[in-house]
Amino acid sequence: MLLFLDVDGTLIPFGAARPSPVYGRDPVWPEASGHPLLSRIDPALGPRLAALDCTLVWATTWGDEANDCVAPRLRLPRLPVVDWPEQSADVAEPGGPHWKTRPLVAWAAGRPFVWLDDEITDADRAWVAAHHPGRALLHRVDPGAGLTDADLAVVEEWLGGVCG
Repeated sequence: MLLFLDVDGTLIPFGAARPSPVYGRDPVWPEASGHPLLSRIDPALGPRLAALDCTLVWATTWGDEANDCVAPRLRLPRLPVVDWPEQSADVAEPGGPHWKTRPLVAWAAGRPFVWLDDEITDADRAWVAAHHPGRALLHRVDPGAGLTDADLAVVEEWLGGVCG
């Protein structure tokens, strides 16, 4: 089971800053690190994600930089990274699936997967249903709030149905 994980809008909410009571002011993670929004990541999400019965995979334009900057904040190990084809963002058609959809289905290679992203639409769900032979949960995260307990509960329930 794969879990494709976006960063911007998913792990880094675009709404008000959500500093962690433990790490929000930690001098190890200075704001001047070049990524001023990293302080919005909730480190408590790391153990929750790691506890899921899935292989976590970065599905983000951050690429391997997610391993360098995001994974340590979540206390996650280095994760596999989806490498996007050069023209991916250019092939998105208005009203069609997101440019990530086709590469993620190809990467999954028929395996069941969860995709957590703030840009998922019904067009993505329809495309995956028509082109992916395995089960898939495409769950849109509210970019203002980022990944929440409610989102993780949806994933856990879906995984229970697939694996249980």
